[in-house]
Amino acid sequence: MKQMRLNYRHLYYFWAVAHDGHLTRTAARLNLSQSALSVQIKLLEERLGHALFVRQGRQLHLTEAGRVALDHADSIFATGQEMLATLEGVESTRQILRVGALSTLSRNFQINFLRPILGLQDVEVSLKSGSLAELMDGLETLRLDVALMNREPSSDTLVPYVIHHVDEQAIGLVGTLSRLDPDQPLVSLLREQPMILPTTASAVRVAFDSLVNRQDIQPRVIAEVDDMAMMRLLAVEDIGLALVPRIVVQDELASGRLVEAIERPPITETFFAVTMERRFPNLLLKRLLTSDGLRRIE
Repeated sequence: MKQMRLNYRHLYYFWAVAHDGHLTRTAARLNLSQSALSVQIKLLEERLGHALFVRQGRQLHLTEAGRVALDHADSIFATGQEMLATLEGVESTRQILRVGALSTLSRNFQINFLRPILGLQDVEVSLKSGSLAELMDGLETLRLDVALMNREPSSDTLVPYVIHHVDEQAIGLVGTLSRLDPDQPLVSLLREQPMILPTTASAVRVAFDSLVNRQDIQPRVIAEVDDMAMMRLLAVEDIGLALVPRIVVQDELASGRLVEAIERPPITETFFAVTMERRFPNLLLKRLLTSDGLRRIE
């Protein structure tokens, strides 16, 4: 018996509802009864062998299979528009990678992580920033394919996250040349110069506090900042020495606007990419992630 071909009318109705998130509203817009629209989607689910929606209150939310189907439907219907606009030179169908990042995370790190796929003709990157809770919710609801952060999510969860250890950066002291003599000993710099530090919630700050306690140093803290970009700007403004990963200030170091102490504190910062255990993983992630350093949270 021949396998039934995909009915693109059913797919179109699913696509419309998926973008509206509301069956009644979509039915009214398409001038259909709600029951007729439900039947069309049910037929598509039977053809694909997967539920595409789950209902939460009055809203419809995509399942993982639904998210995969929507990505393909977006491409399919975009291709139809491309066919109609061929003479205008419309680009070919694009793959989408949805990336979330902590709002305080180094922009340089984000660019370096995404560099292998940036600028590819067939790839679109959706990049959103947010809090840790917002990122984890985005992963759980399949609105994000990967979340970038410099802290590990809590292991106290029932959601099967996978933590990818993607980078580890040495922490250095940076400042303007007028303030920082690169050859000056680290202990001397910590005693004499005002410091721009991460907040006490940061793992880097915890390690720094432990270091100065062991050395019996009481640093003069002039600013506590939870945003790496702001730490960089404050260092450029010459208000003190900033304790940051080199990647955060790589452009300023290259241009000479900032210099780094030769003696670095024995502190590192780890960067993570967090994904979900998914039956249908986004294939673009294979270009960005390796199996090295993976640790699963069950």
